[in-house]
Amino acid sequence: MYLIRFITSHTNLPEKGIQNTVQLLNQDCTIPFISRYRKEQTGNLDEVQIGEIVKYKNIYETLEKRKVTILKALEEQNVLTNELKQKIEATTNLTNLEDLYLPFKKKRKTKAETARKNGLEPLAKIIMSQRADNIEFIASKYLNNEVTTENEALEGARYIIAEWINERTDIRNSIRSQLEKFATINTTVVTSKIGDEKAQKFRDYFNWSEALNRCPSHRLLAILRAEKEGFIRVKIEIDDQKAIAKIEGRIIRSNNDCAAQIKSAIQDSYKRLLFPALSNEILNTAKEKADEGAITVFSKNLKQLLLGAPLGEKNILAIDPGFRSGCKVVCLNAQGGLEYNETIYPHAPQNNSKEAIKKISSLVDAYKIEAIAIGNGTASRETEQLIRRIRFNINIQVFVVSEAGASIYSASKIARDEFPNYDVTVRGAISIGRRLADPLAELVKIDAKSIGVGQYQHDVDQTKLKNALDSVVESCVNIIGVNINTASTSLLSYVSGIGSKLAENIIAYRAENGAFISRNAIKKVPRLGGKAFEQSAGFLRIKNAKNPLDNSAVHPESYAIVTSMAKDENSSVAELIGNNNVLQQLDLQKYCTNTVGLPTLTDIIKELEKPGLDPRSTAKVFTFNKDIRTINDVKEGQLLPGIINNITNFGCFVDIGIKESGLVHVSNLSNTFVKDVSEIVSLHQQVIVKVLEVDIARKRIQLSMNYK
Repeated sequence: MYLIRFITSHTNLPEKGIQNTVQLLNQDCTIPFISRYRKEQTGNLDEVQIGEIVKYKNIYETLEKRKVTILKALEEQNVLTNELKQKIEATTNLTNLEDLYLPFKKKRKTKAETARKNGLEPLAKIIMSQRADNIEFIASKYLNNEVTTENEALEGARYIIAEWINERTDIRNSIRSQLEKFATINTTVVTSKIGDEKAQKFRDYFNWSEALNRCPSHRLLAILRAEKEGFIRVKIEIDDQKAIAKIEGRIIRSNNDCAAQIKSAIQDSYKRLLFPALSNEILNTAKEKADEGAITVFSKNLKQLLLGAPLGEKNILAIDPGFRSGCKVVCLNAQGGLEYNETIYPHAPQNNSKEAIKKISSLVDAYKIEAIAIGNGTASRETEQLIRRIRFNINIQVFVVSEAGASIYSASKIARDEFPNYDVTVRGAISIGRRLADPLAELVKIDAKSIGVGQYQHDVDQTKLKNALDSVVESCVNIIGVNINTASTSLLSYVSGIGSKLAENIIAYRAENGAFISRNAIKKVPRLGGKAFEQSAGFLRIKNAKNPLDNSAVHPESYAIVTSMAKDENSSVAELIGNNNVLQQLDLQKYCTNTVGLPTLTDIIKELEKPGLDPRSTAKVFTFNKDIRTINDVKEGQLLPGIINNITNFGCFVDIGIKESGLVHVSNLSNTFVKDVSEIVSLHQQVIVKVLEVDIARKRIQLSMNYK
């Protein structure tokens, strides 16, 4: 119940829903499965809400695990009192927990520890009592072989007092409060690096200062990267004298010799112990928040990219363009299989454009090509213009496709296993063609960080980033569903309840026994037990199965309900599917049970109306301004077509057909205040932008969508 209360206090979700969700999670149920097929138990919580429960469940479990470790350590030291134990057990914050443990934590050799060994702790206690006068005389009683003067004795006692001050929870929280409210982040440029070309992208942050709590996440990450690369130095600052005065007000109660010693110890504690530790802590906290913001933006972008419009099962000719090395051309069948590959050289220095046009024309006819995909890298515009000059016998759609991550895929083990007899250039071209047909199925093969829709992805916490992106990929795969008879190992591994090992087993079984003919046949896969089947079955599709529900999102556990519906309407299940008039008139209350309620039944009806419907839109052809080939062609005031290729907290980047993407700052997105950029624009959205400014030297283009 402590766990449930902890999650409730942080999420404001219904306690019953949290309790049932935690129970399902403890039974190894996945987020997609719970949100889709256990709505009655959760109270219809969605994936985001269940994700929050998982987040705070993990935080709570980490906290409790740390408590156990600390309590054990304190027991071993024989310092665990009932009062301390109660404080530790009642703590709901990891920072406060570590503060409670700090006085007992085993330390490396410190000045205070040395002073204690020299017998100066009693002197420190006398000073802290603030009742003694003539403290130097008292200090003389503590001289020994290691402490030879009164000044050394007093200095050692102050080191002990400084450590006591540092370990006081109330004082640490007071400094934290001041840092949270008033800390500034200040930078100074490293003068020897001012002329460094790489430093110029950070020049906005040379000798920069602003309130830390107002520093946007993208700016903080940029500043920290600049520091990491050695271009600037970063300091966190507050009003030190005010902070020290607050500590003095908490401790000093007299005006004698002891007060002077304590005042000196406070200054030492603040400058040497408190401020360095707590300023690092506040900066780390700000970094964690910035990481969270960057990861959230990256996750939103990735989801939009993965759910990008597929062209579908078409015969595709894909081109990975290039100049000197030529353009690698591949022909793919409707299932994405490689039929043919060749290299053509239409551009400089060879300039064999006539031969290239002839070859492309013949390939389109020979392989019944329905669409052409061109990578958006080097020589992309030139290749696109070449293709558009060709007069095909049929209408051929031409698409420019993002190459982001294609080179990563082409050199990967996944690509080598798929195409062991072809080099990286062929694999790269295949990936370009396949991601036009189905972005999700192809992009899951690539490390999400390499897809190019995030910012500062190498600067944020890598474990948190990976977990977040894996969750996004898993969500997208299960939203769409997977054809088990055509899916790759990579795609299958993200299906709820499957994982990489079972995905390999499915592929191996499929290769040996042929296509699966029913969902029940999936149970024959080695090591795929009842739990894995329960979690995955609803997300796996089998086309042309004997039972049409096997190609739907209806879970096998609900097949009997659909059969009962069909029987009540004197029809077969196949006849019921798509018969919207009948489906809409069904009395769903009739089919409610102790475990199945209206939320699940409503989902079933929606699925029966349009079984296996792909929620993604269809890919659309797009053409850049043919007169814009380099940044030198871009002029202030121009209106240009573009495609949004990245979204950040401060705006979005737009591909206008050249190497450099232009930035639409958040202030130029709309004539109203924009809180969340992703609520205004989406990845791959086709837009018209106005050029506000072109900085050729820095290769920056400022654009606006708010120009009407």
